[in-house]
Amino acid sequence: MEQPPNFGNNTENVEPSLAAQVQRLHELTVYGRWLFVGCLWLTIAPLSLWGLRAEIALWQQYFTWVAVRYGLFYHPWSTLGLGLCLGMTAAVLVWQSRNILLGLPQREKQRLENQVFHIKQQGPTHPLWKWLFR
Repeated sequence: MEQPPNFGNNTENVEPSLAAQVQRLHELTVYGRWLFVGCLWLTIAPLSLWGLRAEIALWQQYFTWVAVRYGLFYHPWSTLGLGLCLGMTAAVLVWQSRNILLGLPQREKQRLENQVFHIKQQGPTHPLWKWLFR
């Protein structure tokens, strides 16, 4: 079995086509994470808000932070669902912001290069083949 190329810490040795494929795979990863977050907001968040509908009606009449606290405390599934949506959104925002501001960490680049290599080895049967090797 062929071994993936080892580029080490020097990214200048990476051939341009591999760098473009790594960039496309990273973009697909970003889109996938935001798609997952969007699906959470379209499925879990409405169910969680539906579970809090009586409390939300009360909050509209007499809003206090204590009412919010007790409403969330006595509806743990709704709280968990909203926390999951907010937490995943924050995590993806922080992850993508770090990548934009500081660039991809070397470990992440190496992981993506290895993943591109494995996709190339599997060939057209891999679901991401047509996205990476146009």
